Amino acid sequence: MSDSVSTKAGEDTHRHLSPAEASTETVADAGAALVVHGVGDLRLDPIELGTPEPDQAVVEIAYGGICGSDLHYWLHGAAGESILRQPLVLGHEVVGTVKVAAANGTGPAAGTRVAVHPATPGGTGARYPEDRPNLSPGCTYLGSAARFPHTQGAFSQLAVLPVRMLRHLPPGLSLRTAALAEPASVAWHAVARAGDVKGKRALVIGSGPIGCLIVAVLKRAGASEIVAVDVHEEPLEIARKVGATRTILAADAEAIAAVEADVTLESSGNYRGLDSALRGTMRGGKVVMVGLLPSGEQPVAISLAITRELELLGSFRFNSELDEVLEAFADGSLLVDPVITHEYPFSESLEAFNTAKDSRLSGKVLISFNSGTSTGAN
Repeated sequence: MSDSVSTKAGEDTHRHLSPAEASTETVADAGAALVVHGVGDLRLDPIELGTPEPDQAVVEIAYGGICGSDLHYWLHGAAGESILRQPLVLGHEVVGTVKVAAANGTGPAAGTRVAVHPATPGGTGARYPEDRPNLSPGCTYLGSAARFPHTQGAFSQLAVLPVRMLRHLPPGLSLRTAALAEPASVAWHAVARAGDVKGKRALVIGSGPIGCLIVAVLKRAGASEIVAVDVHEEPLEIARKVGATRTILAADAEAIAAVEADVTLESSGNYRGLDSALRGTMRGGKVVMVGLLPSGEQPVAISLAITRELELLGSFRFNSELDEVLEAFADGSLLVDPVITHEYPFSESLEAFNTAKDSRLSGKVLISFNSGTSTGAN
């Protein structure tokens, strides 16, 4: 990986290169990736693919979805306790087409459209259930600074990926919709943690992309009532499109407490959201914590979990759910397209990130790595 360089002699070779400055032709000729170098320092950098291992394929990336962790690395130089210590290629929500198949003959053939499972379970030390590899102590994830050296991501025109990460797309499923497979798998895993929700009243705190995908999964799973909460009206409109039967603005604490949900899924990643989740859940109900809270102490009314005998459940990433999600996309039983609100070409990645950081205006923002024009809002 090399830093972006100036086109004029004598200029600082470490200056920021905005995506608008990088022409489609230049990016395509060099082969480029979206790299965060530090707080507020996002660049399109030329990269070298290197020689694939025998079990690795070269994938031409079609779409990438901007995740909250991508935004945190850009805005804060860290995502939770994962602190940026070297330039990091962002991106783990990606789909594309195999350009060069793995040399050992395993995995999909060239021309196969694929989604990417970004996790590599492993490590020793801390104990965890063998059937939950997402909890393995050494698990790595594409585009993550959790370990050093960092695990580089796949926001690039071409990516070398192990074939075990690649999943065939079902016939008829568009790459654009499939770009939601990774976050939808997070939502699917969270709802599964809640158990059987058929006929139950569900409360979803936080209606960003993950929250809205949770709403969609809850609807597919047969929840009879789905109440969505957010601080802004625009995300609530998306939630209604994908299955919310009722919506509440987060400021209305009394209305949230009156929901008395059988199961609540907290996806805001804010202590106020968790506090609302505890208050909005019926006695003996379940609270699934999906949103990643900051490290350290959190001021929430945890005593309610004791006196109401609430079950508090964590939910972290996912395992094999991605395969089920792709099938549900393909058969139409999981409606997610309204969650996508904006699409930008690779050359306008900085604009895409600026849009994604404004939760009042955007749901899931996609970067199209093969498109030369922006569609802006859908």
